Amino acid sequence: MWPVVVLAVIQFGDGVLCVGPVRFVRECFQDVGFPRRWWWVAPPVKFAAAGGLVAGIWVPVLGAVTVWALVGYFVVAISMHVRARDFGRNLFLNAVGMLVICVLVALYSFVL
Repeated sequence: MWPVVVLAVIQFGDGVLCVGPVRFVRECFQDVGFPRRWWWVAPPVKFAAAGGLVAGIWVPVLGAVTVWALVGYFVVAISMHVRARDFGRNLFLNAVGMLVICVLVALYSFVL
C-alpha cells in the first residue's frame, strides 16, 4: 500500500498549495479559466482525497473509489487545459503526470 500513501502525501501537499493559492497554482487556475469564485473548493477536495486514500488502507473499497475519482479529476483537468490551449508545463508535467500516477496507483494497489 506504499503507493497509496505516497499519493495521499502528494494530494495533501497539493491541498496546502491550493490554500491561498500559491502563485503557480493561481496562474494555472487563471490560465484554464477556472472561475475564481470556485477556487476555495480545491483545498477541501485535495484534503478529502488524501483522507480517502489513507482510509483506503483499512477500507480498500474507499481507497479504490478515491483513486478512481482522482483519475476522473485529472481527466477533467486535462480537458480544461486542452480547451484553454494551455499546452505547457501545467498540462504535461502536472495534469498528465498526476493522471499517470493515479492510474498506476489504482492498478497496482487495487486491481492487480
